[in-house]
Amino acid sequence: MDIFYNLVYGFSVGLQPINLLFCFFGALLGTLIGVLPGIGPVGAIAILLPATFHMPPTAAIIMLAGIYYGAMYGGSTTSILVNIPGEAASVVTCLDGYQMAKQGRAGPALGIAAFGSFIAGTLGVVGVTVLAIPLAKFALRFGSPEYFGLCLLGLTLVTYLSTGSTIKAIIMGAFGLILSCVGLDSIHGTPRMTFNCMQLWDGIDIVPIAMGLFGIPEVLENIEKTETPEILKTKIKSYFPTLADWIQSKWAIIRGSILGFFLGILPGGHPATASFLSYAVEKRISKEPERFGKGAIEGVAGPESANNSATAGGFIPLFILGIPSNAIMALMFGALMIHGMRPGPQLLNEHPDLFWGVISSMYIGNVMLLILNLPLIPLWVQVLKVPHKILFPLILLFCIIGTFSVKNSTFDVLVMMIFGLFGYLFRKFEFEPAPLVLAFVLGPMVETNLRQSLLLSKGSFLIFFTRPISAVFISISILLLIISILPYFTKAKGRDETSAKDD
Repeated sequence: MDIFYNLVYGFSVGLQPINLLFCFFGALLGTLIGVLPGIGPVGAIAILLPATFHMPPTAAIIMLAGIYYGAMYGGSTTSILVNIPGEAASVVTCLDGYQMAKQGRAGPALGIAAFGSFIAGTLGVVGVTVLAIPLAKFALRFGSPEYFGLCLLGLTLVTYLSTGSTIKAIIMGAFGLILSCVGLDSIHGTPRMTFNCMQLWDGIDIVPIAMGLFGIPEVLENIEKTETPEILKTKIKSYFPTLADWIQSKWAIIRGSILGFFLGILPGGHPATASFLSYAVEKRISKEPERFGKGAIEGVAGPESANNSATAGGFIPLFILGIPSNAIMALMFGALMIHGMRPGPQLLNEHPDLFWGVISSMYIGNVMLLILNLPLIPLWVQVLKVPHKILFPLILLFCIIGTFSVKNSTFDVLVMMIFGLFGYLFRKFEFEPAPLVLAFVLGPMVETNLRQSLLLSKGSFLIFFTRPISAVFISISILLLIISILPYFTKAKGRDETSAKDD
């Protein structure tokens, strides 16, 4: 009954006119961001984060959440019609979605993507609703050692689940931890790594880093591309999948929803990981795996369900444990902190209007997106034709204005430009920026909880292993780190043995 009363209270908040307006605006803008290739929800949230500073906290988080799950909806449109993913989680949708479009079945592909996203998004929010209170009660047992172990596990999972090189992900995570130490020491108050620069005494803000790493490199990379995407000219007659399509897709949607939700809960989980794993599972268990890559509707339904469900699941570690699971949740974490709200188990007690208001808005937002998504596809196709010479200067302008408005500081704009250059070079050399952002956000929590734990134990590291919860977290972290690094040592040993035989 507690869940029922909490939901009623949540809808009383979510249905307030201002919250409904920002929910609609976030969902609509998120869909647009998903449609436009290259920008992605991380860049959009980073650019719009300063705009939320003077908004009511609940409305601000509702809008940012709407941008996030709205982008998951919109990303499928370009994947199916243009064979260009709107954002990372829709990459795998290109494989079968575009092939369906070439076969004259763009309508059913877009339809099953929209309906699958709605079903999975709703199931994901139901999961958040059911698990919120039990997990919050469990999290109240956490002290400094447990939070240190959980943060360490989150950082390890980010590197372990990284799509690129594990070593490069570890380097980026370490760089993020170093950047988080810039400023005044949290315990002694002494300056660290400020290089006699007064502007660095308060540390580096998350906004210029995020805008620099995600906004500017997208513009620079897209400027390099000379080809223009070819938009499918086939007229779409109906967006509704047939009965046969539903029969083929129903279990893919259910499996994708469950898989995506639990991957979203994991620290380090990402909707892109969920969509790729869902596609792999569907192809593996299919009786006709040769259909995949040639227009199998399950190859659209499963991944699109998984990435939307993972989006909802990612709010559990953020709200309940105070741990952002990916770069987007790290920006959400920053938004909550800016509005004076500390994510964690006490959030339900201290700010129930925000927590249950955001949860209810996700139910409302999913309905809005289902109603909006299909009728607006012709409009999104026209948006794809916007010339890059108009679009990209506007993105740069928004990045500069947004960064400057945080503290009215030109120094922050300079920081953004520096990280924009870094972000561009990171992409060229295939270094993922997400581990850096997540490590930057988690860094102060890691340091504070580590030092508090050592103060409690009078300098003994045994405190992390004598407390069961922290011992489990740290043991899993060490195990995952060994598993991820071990292949590099075995390859190096193999090369040494081969060279010894040659000699």
